[in-house]
Amino acid sequence: MSGLAGRTIAVPETRELDVFAGLLERRGANVLRCPLVAIRDAPDAAPVLAWIREFAAGGCDDLILLTGEGLRRLVGCIERHEPPLEAQFLRELARVRKITRGPKPARALKELGLTAELPASAPTTPGVIATLRGVNLAGRRVGVQLYGTDPNRPLVEFLQGAGARVLPVAPYVYANAADDDSVRGLIARMASGTVDAIAFTSASQVERLFSVEGESMARRALERTLVAAVGPVVAAALEAHGAHARVMPADAFFLKPLTSALEEALGAGGASR
Repeated sequence: MSGLAGRTIAVPETRELDVFAGLLERRGANVLRCPLVAIRDAPDAAPVLAWIREFAAGGCDDLILLTGEGLRRLVGCIERHEPPLEAQFLRELARVRKITRGPKPARALKELGLTAELPASAPTTPGVIATLRGVNLAGRRVGVQLYGTDPNRPLVEFLQGAGARVLPVAPYVYANAADDDSVRGLIARMASGTVDAIAFTSASQVERLFSVEGESMARRALERTLVAAVGPVVAAALEAHGAHARVMPADAFFLKPLTSALEEALGAGGASR
């Protein structure tokens, strides 16, 4: 019998909610669907299109892809607003040196028949910086696809300090997917001890949870729940709020390994929280 049989697991995922829920439910879990954050196209397409035009015209030597969602949104923006640009954009995407942070942007590239020249040594901003530290970036024009609207100052400052010209683009934004009362209800259920685990798949979900009821209430709720993180970026977001992810995949940071890690943790004699 699976270690998830009869367990209640909160899933704040949005984009792949049904995929993740299905993985858990096939192992017998009761899934509490509670999408906290929605992903939307940038409200103003003009600056995104301006960046795409510059990129398609040969304006970048390197492209750092922080998320798979970002690359898909760039292609989607072209399809909606300026389809004739797509072939030129894809040619340039094949030409430039591509740096990826983790498996999701690598997967988005693979969907387009491409691979990264420089995968980050770890799926984090420090991992990207470590990978580029020995690379000569002086005079290079480096596109940076941002994570939501986070300006990622550590990465930008590193690139500028290395002599690169930085060209950032933010093709999507995060918005609230659940009303505040729904988030409060989730926190109350965790605080009551009726949720066995919560599995965070993005740092924005963590921020949303802590923004509604305040730090102390959210922390108390998480202390009564087994907290899982899909990878180190999410784990770091939890740590920043004084919470700790007790479950995380060892090296492959996506949904199937996260499901397996949860199954192992909850099957080990109940997994103390």
